[in-house]
Amino acid sequence: MKSQTLQLRLDIADNQHTAVDLLAQASGLPKGRIKDAMIKGAVWLKAPGKPEQRLRRATSKPHKGSVLSLYYDPALLEREPPQPQCLYHNRHYSLWYKPAGLLAQGSQWGDHCSLLRQAELQRQQPLWLIHRLDREAQGLMLLAHDKLAAKHLSTLFQQQQLSKGYLAWVKGLLQTPHWLQLDAKLDGKPSLTEVFTLQQDQQHSWLAVRLHSGRQHQIRRHLAGIGHPLMGDPRYGQDNAWPGGLQLYSAHLAFTCPLSGKQHDFRLFDLHPASRNALPADLLQAWQDSLPLIV
Repeated sequence: MKSQTLQLRLDIADNQHTAVDLLAQASGLPKGRIKDAMIKGAVWLKAPGKPEQRLRRATSKPHKGSVLSLYYDPALLEREPPQPQCLYHNRHYSLWYKPAGLLAQGSQWGDHCSLLRQAELQRQQPLWLIHRLDREAQGLMLLAHDKLAAKHLSTLFQQQQLSKGYLAWVKGLLQTPHWLQLDAKLDGKPSLTEVFTLQQDQQHSWLAVRLHSGRQHQIRRHLAGIGHPLMGDPRYGQDNAWPGGLQLYSAHLAFTCPLSGKQHDFRLFDLHPASRNALPADLLQAWQDSLPLIV
């Protein structure tokens, strides 16, 4: 059973047993593995009249009429997540460095390999996800500390009142002007990505990228669509494998705080020295110089 995924759904008939006992009996798994799955967000409870939510307390006794669900994937539960780093915080929200390999948020099968959960564990408080970043990408992400901040920050993203800048390394040489707009529709919806060529060698180009919409995998799909996929992208493009993984950095977030009116201009390579040290100094200077050019 350890090597197999398992999905269970139990209708609770009484209030006499703990969730751990019920799931262990129904699955045949040891209680220790059930408890581990609960801690890592793979157990869900739908109580009457309430939305479904993760159940983490091993001693919880589900009420009659509830539905208890287990999504057990041993390979996922055994993963050790890379750790995010808090780069800035105030009362209402915080800015995090998400390393490559960490999800933005979890799934039914668990959340311990997500930025949201790891940040909650570090801060010892519930947090709210504001925007997403692909698992393979790294860089800046905002998390809200309360529902009011989540609402206001989400509105900034939805109304495009927040500037999102990226650094990307792509296959091939862009035979275009230094500045280029990509506006091919994605999923039938208008989409706009702006790119600015920073440096090129014989086979690759470094680009500053600005997003003006938020479609899934927008940067990756737009660049692959013009024949210049991101290096290390496992999904889009051909002959672009790279041992260092996806070469996409969420490198710049600038906005006016909707709660205080304070201007924020967050730059990954200023706040996270490890990212800065991994890239050539002249490239980083060219990226800094490009920020006012893409509006």
